[in-house]
Amino acid sequence: MSRVLAVLLALISSWAFAQDAQVSVCYNYGCSATGTVVFESGVLAKARASLLEAGDAVAERAALAVVVGGLYLEAGRQTPIAADRGGNFLDQEVEGRMDCIDHSTTTTRFLTMMADRGMLRFHRVLEPARRTRFILQHFSAVIEERAPPPGLQQAVVVPDHVPLMLALCDCAEVLGDVLLPPALPAPMPGARFAVDSWFVDNGEAAVVLPLADWLDGDGPNVQ
Repeated sequence: MSRVLAVLLALISSWAFAQDAQVSVCYNYGCSATGTVVFESGVLAKARASLLEAGDAVAERAALAVVVGGLYLEAGRQTPIAADRGGNFLDQEVEGRMDCIDHSTTTTRFLTMMADRGMLRFHRVLEPARRTRFILQHFSAVIEERAPPPGLQQAVVVPDHVPLMLALCDCAEVLGDVLLPPALPAPMPGARFAVDSWFVDNGEAAVVLPLADWLDGDGPNVQ
């Protein structure tokens, strides 16, 4: 019975991943306007494939930056946010402009949608963060690194020169060196990162950087 249940759950999960997703986006500053975007299954499958290629948290963050940009690009085909430009000054008074409140809210919704569909293996989604510098405030979506999934293995890459080395030397050390996988970045469970799409034009890769650095004012110099 448990095996049948597991199969049914797997089928339901696969069916859910194949369905379109509706996500609300907000714009015109302060989420004063909203629109519903439908991400079709093909768009989601491409995003999922990109994220599942990542073998560690560092690679997943890099992929996530590009995927978030792609989702914004698709959303711009269905709503006025295609007009959005990085910062606030280049698109003032333009329909579809987005400030950091619009971006942090919408990006968090994109991230949550991906997490709900099992696309994120190395991170979980947190509430948006706020930083204050002088009288100015800025908001960003946030993710937190979590422990790698159990059983995740990295393939061993054997360099081209190894067969020759083995043929010329019967040293056990050579074989031991060959079987060691390349070093992976050390996991940092609990480390938090800003995912800030406000810095860039619609459709460009989001800026992902350590939350502590973001809180300290790091990021592209846009206004």
